[in-house]
Amino acid sequence: MFRKSLIFGFLLVVVVIVIKFAVAGMSRVEFSEFKPVCAIFLLDVSASNREMLWSQQQTILKIGKKLDSEDHAKIYVVTEDAYEVYDGAPHKTIAMRQAMNKRSEFDSKAYGTAYGVALKKAIGDALRYKADGYTPAIIVLGDLENEGAIDKQINWDILPKNLQKTLQYIPDLSLTFLYAHPEKLDAVKQKLVSVMGEKQLVMASEENVDLAVRKFSTAVGR
Repeated sequence: MFRKSLIFGFLLVVVVIVIKFAVAGMSRVEFSEFKPVCAIFLLDVSASNREMLWSQQQTILKIGKKLDSEDHAKIYVVTEDAYEVYDGAPHKTIAMRQAMNKRSEFDSKAYGTAYGVALKKAIGDALRYKADGYTPAIIVLGDLENEGAIDKQINWDILPKNLQKTLQYIPDLSLTFLYAHPEKLDAVKQKLVSVMGEKQLVMASEENVDLAVRKFSTAVGR
């Protein structure tokens, strides 16, 4: 009887110690607060980008599937101007595909690429969504060629300064460039990496898009 009591007492002490360490361990665990993401896609539908357009649309849908049901998606098409074609849930692939297809019909005269206008609109959206508690992410899908009106293009000397100011209000903003030529992406990296940082600046040519999508998911916490 004494032996049984001794064994029981020993086991009780072990259980108490295990519970104590478990509680202490849990107290050190930091549970990260869930933050919804707003993914803002800028899709180049100009004539010079037609060959990659289908793949770029599929990438948008793939990224949308990786996002949470509480996240949000916006899609702008970029040609001689930039305008919104979708604003809604990231998982509604049929609606997203229809919106992109409807506004990306081939037009041989649509050779302009108003990337500067598109980025300005996207940053404006990012500021508004940040105020609503979202983590904004801007994803540019296109060749980044400067075509058409100069005043609608990206000024790569001014953009870093504008982004630096924007990051004061949106420190978790991520910026992704997909499908441009490696030489073009290298030039972008030289301009922006010191401002955005390696984690929040994601870039990939056509061959490495899948890896970049995974890096993007990490950048936005997905």
